[in-house]
Amino acid sequence: MLGPGGDFLAWLYTVLEDSVRQARGPPGLVIIAIYSFLIAFLLPLPSEIVLAPAGQMQLGLPYDLTLAMIVLVSGFGKAVGSVFAFHIGQEAKEYGPLVRRIKQSRFDLIEWSERKTVQLARQYGYVGLALALSVPFFPDTISIYAFTILEKDYTKFALATFAGSVGRLLVTIGVLGGAFVLF
Repeated sequence: MLGPGGDFLAWLYTVLEDSVRQARGPPGLVIIAIYSFLIAFLLPLPSEIVLAPAGQMQLGLPYDLTLAMIVLVSGFGKAVGSVFAFHIGQEAKEYGPLVRRIKQSRFDLIEWSERKTVQLARQYGYVGLALALSVPFFPDTISIYAFTILEKDYTKFALATFAGSVGRLLVTIGVLGGAFVLF
């Protein structure tokens, strides 16, 4: 905590989102990759924010290629972060007391996520995960962790999260068009 009136997490979220909004050039792509990595396993922040700097990214590419580069870099960052989350989830499965404690908690996250995301994943497998992750403005950290409890294939998991991440950004671009610069 920063003090009685300050919230460290709120400050950190603001700094991260502002860094993404102001990203420029190749270092900006690194910032987008790091942000996407972090939101896959740790931070419940919107992934759509990575689209915000597209108009002023200064990569020396046409706008459409710049946008494509941002989408691919973000998808890659999120896939790598999801593999990290997947590994944590695999370790948690081995630690039964942790899973039991989460299930007994007041905020039964596992039960809630199974009703939503895991239901899709069970019915449609990795395609279900990709579809769940394609829903704009829904924090996907919970979806990723919920799915890690069910599955074991790192490669398919990474590909599904990459596809879902790219799909989410494409849906956002399709629905909002140029309006995403307002993020």
